[in-house]
Amino acid sequence: MDGYDDGPARARRRRRGGPTTPPWVRAWVARRRNTELLLVLFATAIVTAGHAVVGLTLYGRLPTGLPAHALGLGTLAVAAHLVVRGFARHADPLILPITVLLTGLGLVLVDRLDQAYAAHFPATDGQSLPVAPDQVRWTVIGVLLLIATLLVLRHHRILQRYTYLGMAVAMLLLMAPAFFGEDIYGAKRWIVVGSLSVQPGEFVKVMIVVFFASYLMANRDALALVGRRVLGVALPRGRNVGPILLVWAVSLVVLFYERDLGTSLIFFGVFVAMLYIATGRIGWLVFGALLAVLGTVTVAATQEHVQGRVRAWLDPMAAFLPPDQQPPGMVSDQAAQALFSFGAGELTGTGLGQGHSYLVRFAGRSDFILTTVGEELGLLGVTLVLLLYALLVERGIRAGLTTPDPFGKLLAAGLSTVLALQVFVIVGGVTGLIPLTGKALPFLAQGGSSTVANWLLVALLIRVSDRAGRAMTEPAGNATIITQAVADGPSPRGHRQDRPDPL
Repeated sequence: MDGYDDGPARARRRRRGGPTTPPWVRAWVARRRNTELLLVLFATAIVTAGHAVVGLTLYGRLPTGLPAHALGLGTLAVAAHLVVRGFARHADPLILPITVLLTGLGLVLVDRLDQAYAAHFPATDGQSLPVAPDQVRWTVIGVLLLIATLLVLRHHRILQRYTYLGMAVAMLLLMAPAFFGEDIYGAKRWIVVGSLSVQPGEFVKVMIVVFFASYLMANRDALALVGRRVLGVALPRGRNVGPILLVWAVSLVVLFYERDLGTSLIFFGVFVAMLYIATGRIGWLVFGALLAVLGTVTVAATQEHVQGRVRAWLDPMAAFLPPDQQPPGMVSDQAAQALFSFGAGELTGTGLGQGHSYLVRFAGRSDFILTTVGEELGLLGVTLVLLLYALLVERGIRAGLTTPDPFGKLLAAGLSTVLALQVFVIVGGVTGLIPLTGKALPFLAQGGSSTVANWLLVALLIRVSDRAGRAMTEPAGNATIITQAVADGPSPRGHRQDRPDPL
């Protein structure tokens, strides 16, 4: 049950007309929500200051739309907070403020790049068209989706009812671009309807986590059985390898026909990670890594687009050689320009509005928006952004560890892993650690599908963390065990510390 006290004592209090919630619980919950409100307002103030700095740097005056922008962002953020306060009042108080700060910082950078593109590219060039207004609209839709999710989805376990239906829809969406998608910048990950383009893979990543969490919860005992030992590693039994081979095959199809390296890595990686979380068997990690290497090598040997990205990764400066000396498939200098941007930023950056990351061209708003952070905010700014992502992932994992039911544990862990993998493959590609994947950096980069899908992901994390917060305040008979609170100091006395789940 989700209440604090569902026994006879609560019924007696109801009959007497007294409160059903102990005072210390109400105080603890109010403190968490008040902390969240203050952090949301602080994030809004930081974003407003960022817009002001850009305007002062470029034009010597404050932007004319600054008050309206600050009021609009603040209203959205506070509306989301009020819904959390009313319908997920035990949720982690850091998840929403971090999301607001990352999203707001993304709007600052996209608007700043809009002005740079308009100043350095002709009006006939599509790159000079502003995209910040569209990004604002997608942000509004994302926040409204979060609000609707929290209002409708009162418990995360409701998602289990639609496990296989959701997976069927996810597979259709994942395969759709291969047949109906348009080839844009070398990849077929978009479905274009009129002037609207959608990346189904952004929504699929959330849907497959729901399926994996339900499937692994039901089959974790069989998957945890040890098969043969090879070189000291316990590999899974052959009869249990079927699901992972199916996911591997689908990932290969996506990579081969859609040439979408990022989605394939995230899709396959999250399943292997959740397998390990559910079973604790390192053999699944080894087996999954072998399949990932085999699939990547096979596709890289047959797909020229993937080969070009590998060559650009191995020698990014080859893009500046004469055309007859460039390696085959070298079609862009973006990887090299990204390295120049990071180098120019040094430790503290050139300052907002004073960089030249527009030289990365169209990708500066999406794949390479981190280069703008690196050049204008420096290594310090990049570190702070990565710490925000790390903190958001940590809060999701902490919610999974605290929530009492196995499905919630796997759901929170899977959603956090998706976010961590997406940040890794993007940041790794931009910084030259791995080949480029072409995905959008969550919350920070321009992209409607990515923005809406990631706000949905945050909504589910908030819902799971709400259940985890309730578990921290539920009584356990006459026991009074004190644990450490997640976000705001010691938890109130008298709550239950859930015993560790086998997961």
